[in-house]
Amino acid sequence: MSAPAEVPDLVARALDLSRRRGFITSTRNETGRLLATLAASRQGTLAELGTGCGGGSARRSRGAPKGARIGTAERDPDLTRAVPAIFHDAENVEVTAGDWTVLEQYAPFSLLFVDVREVMESIDVLADLLEAGGIAVLDDFVPSPFWPPIVDGQVDTVREQWLTDERFAAVELLIDPDASLIIATRR
Repeated sequence: MSAPAEVPDLVARALDLSRRRGFITSTRNETGRLLATLAASRQGTLAELGTGCGGGSARRSRGAPKGARIGTAERDPDLTRAVPAIFHDAENVEVTAGDWTVLEQYAPFSLLFVDVREVMESIDVLADLLEAGGIAVLDDFVPSPFWPPIVDGQVDTVREQWLTDERFAAVELLIDPDASLIIATRR
């Protein structure tokens, strides 16, 4: 990795909660740095569908310009009680209890981070939640050297749909030998 090894305090708090909870699906460092970079170019509302332990929101908060609002939704009651303490000094982050649909009221979004596979399947709903020029980052794909993408012997229809939908300019990025993500910009 060609980046400093230090981790901002806000991100360190989210990673510590992940460690204490045994939450192994926390946002990868590479994905987090990408989210912070994209957040720096955004205004308005930046949303995350699936808070987990707050790693993605912590990264976006660190990168977001003044005035940008970060909303995140988590349906696990234990996490919705624990995560807000991470953001006690981050005025731009709001953690909401509930499934991802509770954030629809704050749309349109300029940046949308989705790392819940079932939510990614709702491409029509998600497309309507993004402003023109808004960016969706879809995480947790397994790289595939084939087209259409094959995972576990089956076509990955979610990835195929996002990469071919005319409403988006989209690209898949390899972030680690065993992980990729999709960045899709709403036309």
